Amino acid sequence: MKAIEILFPVFFMMFLGWLSHRRGWVTAEQNEGAKSLVFNILFPLLVFHVLVKAELSTNFIYEILFLDVAWILVYLIGKSIANPISGRYARLAPFLLMTCEGGSVALPLYIALVGAKHAVNIITFDVAGILINFGLVPALIMRQTSRDVSFLPLAKRIISAPFIIAVVVGIVVNLLGLYQWLAENGLNNIYDGTMDMAMSPIASIILFTLGYGFHLRTGQLKPLLTLTLVRLMLCGTIVVGFLLLFPGLMKVKIFFVGVLLYFACPTGFPVPLQIESLCNDEDDKSFMSAFISIFILVAMIVYTLITLFLV
Repeated sequence: MKAIEILFPVFFMMFLGWLSHRRGWVTAEQNEGAKSLVFNILFPLLVFHVLVKAELSTNFIYEILFLDVAWILVYLIGKSIANPISGRYARLAPFLLMTCEGGSVALPLYIALVGAKHAVNIITFDVAGILINFGLVPALIMRQTSRDVSFLPLAKRIISAPFIIAVVVGIVVNLLGLYQWLAENGLNNIYDGTMDMAMSPIASIILFTLGYGFHLRTGQLKPLLTLTLVRLMLCGTIVVGFLLLFPGLMKVKIFFVGVLLYFACPTGFPVPLQIESLCNDEDDKSFMSAFISIFILVAMIVYTLITLFLV
């Protein structure tokens, strides 16, 4: 029941986006404006906030390095097999295999299982995803959509991106201990309240826009199911990697549960919006929304199994 309580609003926002498109309540231009708001302003604030409050321990760094290497390998594998497994959606497939949605799916489910004090586990995984989603993915997209892009202009665009600036500033603020200074002076509640208000619409807007482009077609079923199976296998391999590289942590049930749950979750919600420039038509956008929907169901199933047998 807890999984339904958490995930039903996710489906509802996607349904509301779909219905708004069908009824003409929201125009395509308005939908694009909502995406621009999220990616240029709200998401950089989220990235900054996560890094400011993260515990930068040795394990934190090692887990991020491992996951970023793993996601890069997943992309390379996906790119090499994209055509046979996804057909006309081959441009999108490698990106849809990378990263997991922590903030809107994995984190609330995990907190419901083990409590908020252990949320740092999921946050750590998400920092790795942030670096991929807002570092690697934009670079790859620019390389694919822009001809004859030289290294220096490309590097300048990446470094000056709001997300990269947010990562750098967030880490610096963390290392300087400025959040702790705010807490010591009783100012942290002002900061937290401001950030919570700024970040609260993010998931709703993204889910709305995903639903806005959703329209499942019969021809999508085979590539959707094939890509789903491939993603499950690759994410399962990452879980095995955790068992091999972090055996001590994986013996801790709370951490083990977090790993299982996180890698059963959908592709990070920013990915479909990031790679939209690769879409040729509405069918491509619909494919991405359907793929996200399938993995929301997968997350519900895994959450239920963990609740019954592990917690």
